[in-house]
Formats: sequence, C-alpha cells, structure tokens
Amino acid sequence: MRSKWLYAFPLALLALVVGAWFAQTRYAPRAPSLPVGQLWQLNFPDTAGRPQPFAQWRGKVLVLNFWASWCAPCREEMPEFSALRDRYAPHGVEFVGLAIDNAASVTRFLARQPVTYPILIGEGSAHSLARELGNTSGALPYTLVLDPEGGIVLQHLGRLPGEVLEAALLGTGI
Repeated sequence: MRSKWLYAFPLALLALVVGAWFAQTRYAPRAPSLPVGQLWQLNFPDTAGRPQPFAQWRGKVLVLNFWASWCAPCREEMPEFSALRDRYAPHGVEFVGLAIDNAASVTRFLARQPVTYPILIGEGSAHSLARELGNTSGALPYTLVLDPEGGIVLQHLGRLPGEVLEAALLGTGI
C-alpha cells in the first residue's frame, strides 16, 4: 500500500504543476489590443442612466474594475475597494466599477451593498471592452490600474487582494 503512494504522490504533484502552468498560460491577462488611450473616448451610463465619459478621469490614477452582481469574488472585493477609494481619492485616485450586467440587477445589488465609487452599466459592450483590454478569458472580476498618463500599472484577473492593489497604487507615485 505504501509503495502506491510513493508513485501516486509525485504523479499528482506533477499534474497539479502542469494544470497550474496551463491555467496561467491560458487565462493570464494579455497586452491590450485596444490602445488604452482610446479608453478616454468611451462613455457608459451610470445607474441613473446618465452617460459618464471616461475622459473625466484622465490624469488621475484610475482603478477600473469589471464586475457583475452575480460574481461572488466581485462582490467580496467591493467593500475593500470602497475603503481604498476613500483613502486615496484625495491623492488623485479614482475607482470605477464597470458592470457586465444590466441596470436593474446592478441597482438591486447596490441597494444591498452600496459602494463609494462610480458604478457604470456596460452589459455586453463592457465584456467586449474587458477582452480588448487584456482579459482574453472573459472571466471576472478583472481589474486594471492606470497611471495618470494612461499606462497600465496592473492587470489582475480574479479577486484582487487589497494589499496588492494598494502596492500598485503606491507604485504610481501618489
């Protein structure tokens, strides 16, 4: 019995390593196909239906988070994003949540879990934008941190730990 474990454990470990490598190469964010400068030309409606141009955040450190109300990791990171936004807004940082969701679902969600940063409704076009900005897998949440010049400081697929985000913000020189 013991000899079976001597063979099974290394094989299981090898399978784990190969699986992790495959997932990383397949799902890791890529370089954007859309020049980030074109982001400033776009606008999406807020929860009241008013168009909000991205140009209003040009020159700030922008944390752009693609999320959906049905996405558990998205919901988990939002309170921490609100706290970081409150802490760093006086230093020229803005957080924007771009929902890959419909307005009714987002409004219901925000009634239960409000946030302190702007939420925009993107539906399917936000999903396409996320892909153009490097999220080739289309998974959520997906977060970009842009410096004041529009350069990408961080691309992160999955729940973004607050300490990783805060280090990226501090790396922008704020």
